[in-house]
Amino acid sequence: MSGTRSIRGVLAADTHLGAGNVIERLLDHGVGRDEPALTFDTRIDSHPAWQTLSLGELDRCVARRAAWLRARGIGRRDVVAVCSAHAPDYVLTFFAANRLGAIPAFVNNRLDEATSVAYLRHLKPTAILADRAHRTVWSQHSLGASPLYAVEDLADEHPETEIPPHRPRADDPVVLTHSSGTTGMPKAVISTHASLFAGLRHWLRRPRAQGSERMLSVLPMHNSMLAAVLSALCNRSRYLQLSSQSGESALEAIERWRPSGVYGFPGTWVEILARQPSPDQLRSVHAWWNTGDSAHEAHIRRLISFGQHQEATAHGRRTVDGSIFIDGFGSSEMGHSQFSVIHRPGTDHYKRCIGLPHSFADVRVLGADGSPVPDGCVGQLAVRSPTLFAGYWNDSARSYLSRHDGFYLTGDLGYRDGGGYYYHVDRTADAVQAATGTPIYTTLIEEQILAQCPDLLDCTVVASDFEDEPQTEILLTLRPEAQCDPELDYETHILGMLDAAVARTVKTIRIAGRRIPVGATGKVRKFQLRA
Repeated sequence: MSGTRSIRGVLAADTHLGAGNVIERLLDHGVGRDEPALTFDTRIDSHPAWQTLSLGELDRCVARRAAWLRARGIGRRDVVAVCSAHAPDYVLTFFAANRLGAIPAFVNNRLDEATSVAYLRHLKPTAILADRAHRTVWSQHSLGASPLYAVEDLADEHPETEIPPHRPRADDPVVLTHSSGTTGMPKAVISTHASLFAGLRHWLRRPRAQGSERMLSVLPMHNSMLAAVLSALCNRSRYLQLSSQSGESALEAIERWRPSGVYGFPGTWVEILARQPSPDQLRSVHAWWNTGDSAHEAHIRRLISFGQHQEATAHGRRTVDGSIFIDGFGSSEMGHSQFSVIHRPGTDHYKRCIGLPHSFADVRVLGADGSPVPDGCVGQLAVRSPTLFAGYWNDSARSYLSRHDGFYLTGDLGYRDGGGYYYHVDRTADAVQAATGTPIYTTLIEEQILAQCPDLLDCTVVASDFEDEPQTEILLTLRPEAQCDPELDYETHILGMLDAAVARTVKTIRIAGRRIPVGATGKVRKFQLRA
């Protein structure tokens, strides 16, 4: 099989292909074992960091780990938890476990000790694979009957016989990843062979996206990262996965690796901008791919001022200054972004616009009684899609409560305009109502403040009910390069731009004096700030 276009078409039509058998199906379809596959920023077995693994080398790394797991009795439907500071430990365990029909369970290495221990006790895994730092911490706790292994030992196995790969069915669980935990304890989300691949199959049927030739991923160890890995393999893209989601690591990798596209969550974009990048540092970037929360207009506009992209004209395609930003609003449970909007210099679909739904997504805005609301009215976003998760592991009650009439209730508030575009205004857990009945949407307030205060790098708004009276607190983070005017009264300036009913609820406006608490994926934990 030759040519990226032809292999993409073959893969899109392969009904046996899914998230659990991508390597095997690529080889079955004739992709060469010497063709480039994945690159990591840490050493893998005897393979140096930053040196690309071929498809054959990737297959051998997976085979070694599958043999190690099988030798310890791991098989079909066994849950294998993995936690490490190194990205390849997650990616290779994912492929190895699925080769046996087992279920890998990712535990983000940035979870705090108490949360990670509670999460593991909830999972009840058959085995736990961890790096040295986490083994030291977890060995002091009772984790039930789950044995604790060194994840680095998996490279030691040298199988003499080929392990027949498990043949996954569409509804087989292929990974458990956890939600960000922004509202409390992270939830264990089940992705299946079919659901985790459904969004990718949609894109394989379309022209290859601009900027996808050489991809850098700064995504956390999450199902979005796995989707990016699978996408790169199927699109035959060059792909580098970082182990850290910091802006410093991302900027260093962009300078060193010169990607045409970058995957990330909103928190990473903020950290990149905080480092005051130069145009030359970001010159290679054609496209930014965002997922998780929708990004703020102020951050998008700054990012797309860097780089370059291809533009179609009457005289053919030409390269123009400025990159594009693909904002893919989604969550762990959605499995893939359900909407997409593309920002580029000169476009103006902002004000928390999350775009049009993809063709595979059926989206509704529901009122309190579960019935659809008219365009322009805010309600809860509900989604029906082949990419949706199968439920929450060991929590059937929460799984059923998350559904209504076949739709997944996302926990987000939004509305649709007359043109069919959707807008996100807040999380249901973060919005409150003023005494006048005026709704207070914290995310919209953040958007408004950032758009009108160019000295700010970021803004966090927290609303809560205090003795039946709503109160709002506003935390500001200044741009490092901003020349702050000591005469500027931020409080007066911000109160003056807010709706009067909202302004009356504001208790404090202050510069954030210490690090704002964030979850493992970089999202602000507003429930902690409220507490």
